[in-house]
Amino acid sequence: MAELTIRTPARIAICDITVEVNHALAQIGARDGICNLFVPHTTAAVIVSENWDPDVTADLLAHLERVVPRDGGFKHSEGNSQAHILSVMLGASIVIPVSGGKLALGRWQGVMLVEFDGPRERTVRVSVVGEG
Repeated sequence: MAELTIRTPARIAICDITVEVNHALAQIGARDGICNLFVPHTTAAVIVSENWDPDVTADLLAHLERVVPRDGGFKHSEGNSQAHILSVMLGASIVIPVSGGKLALGRWQGVMLVEFDGPRERTVRVSVVGEG
């Protein structure tokens, strides 16, 4: 297993971590198998999304803020209920095939760490099941 440390730039942000994950796979020595990515945080998520056109991620964040508004009248006293809800909606882990030592993503896909309560330092745990 490897751990990535990612510093997020804003309260809500999407950070492309594809290069970092592929680097971690090389460090682990993974060739083929299944990569599990997990964020041990309750106000962040990890997703696969388009990584070519930045308008896609901007649209995603704008829509999520409309679906779960920051000032939604939540009871949680810390004021970050929106972040908790959005994290649950997107998810704390994903599974991606590994082939030839790299993530077997589609042409326009990338792995994204999604921040909902930043800026912060976040951890992404990278593990692989399969052939070394």
